[in-house]
Amino acid sequence: MLSRHTRIAIIGGGMGGLTAAIALTKIAGIQVTVFEQASRLGEVGAGVTVAPNAARVLERLGVLDRIRSLGAVPDGHGVYLDAMGRMVTDAAWEDTAKQYQNIGMYRPDLIGALADEVDPEVVRLGHRLASVEAVDAGVRLEFEDGTEEVFDAVIGADGIHSVVRRAVDQHPEPVYSGYIVYRGVMDASRLPADWPMISQVWMGDSRHFMCYPLQQRRLFNFVAGVPSDRPLNGPWSGPAEVGELAAEFAGESWDPRLQNFISQIEKTFWWGLFDHEPLTNWSQGPITLLGDAAHTMLPHQGQGVNQAIEDSMALATFLAAADDVGDIPEAFRRYTAVRMQRTAILQNGSRRAGAMFDAQYEFADLTKRDADIRVGRDFRRGAVFDYDAQKVAEQALGRFRKVQYA
Repeated sequence: MLSRHTRIAIIGGGMGGLTAAIALTKIAGIQVTVFEQASRLGEVGAGVTVAPNAARVLERLGVLDRIRSLGAVPDGHGVYLDAMGRMVTDAAWEDTAKQYQNIGMYRPDLIGALADEVDPEVVRLGHRLASVEAVDAGVRLEFEDGTEEVFDAVIGADGIHSVVRRAVDQHPEPVYSGYIVYRGVMDASRLPADWPMISQVWMGDSRHFMCYPLQQRRLFNFVAGVPSDRPLNGPWSGPAEVGELAAEFAGESWDPRLQNFISQIEKTFWWGLFDHEPLTNWSQGPITLLGDAAHTMLPHQGQGVNQAIEDSMALATFLAAADDVGDIPEAFRRYTAVRMQRTAILQNGSRRAGAMFDAQYEFADLTKRDADIRVGRDFRRGAVFDYDAQKVAEQALGRFRKVQYA
């Protein structure tokens, strides 16, 4: 086991970085320092889903009960609907054993729950990273205010524009999907009393709309994906007019129930949807990546945050097996080998899911689209929701050891 004096820096105090801090502390017994560029920990006020595969990790980290108390477990399966609200199929948002279900979370609540598990003394706010460099003593970090520090290893959880990723010699160009999303939350009391407390997705001509409950059903999250050619060479997000959103789903071809939902929205924001091709490497010596820094993906499978949570458990498992600081680069290589294939599949799958929801490409044939969505329902349960990140890492660790001592 690594010495308790081993020092690892985590760059980024978002959901992935905080989960990594919890996992490395509790699973591997490692001293961590979290650097966050913002002046306080927080997230934009929108929703996120904690899926069964991440809930399994969070339970082992002792955080799941708190998250369940803050979130919203739906009444049952969600539904995929066509533009007029006719059922295409249900969405089984649970694992096969029905032990874990999707939990709708208000992002600030999830950040708060994770932050409560991290010693505030190890979180340094207002630190914007300028550069990362491997040196004889470990890894040197330089921040924009001119301060420098050296750590034994560094984990980049600093998002799609990751500075740490440059040190791993990976320079992917973010790819604009041609879509933006309108996002936000609304007070659930504005909805009809019989509004279903489940996730619902309306799929129409080149656009879709999703909603689901949050915060013990006091709030409803909404996400609407629409094509856009607005120039995105400046900001990738900003405030939007609700009327813009309403116009995208107006007319007789859209479900009046959906239009009524949109009429109750008071505020929305827009985001450009970007991802990048799967990376060819995540680690370089004592430097590695986690979450969006490693595998930015479109939101159409709801797995971005959940994969960062899986990353955290896998990384902690490999580091827990390291004997000394010199073993960290090998632990990082093993972590990368195990995680890259899974996240690449989900990155590509998220693109495909978006094409299905918006009836693009071969899915313009709605019969094919609907059939593929029904098939995908069972795939999510088995391949995505039943996945046990800790078990997979432990099994891989056993295989690596057999090869090492053969």
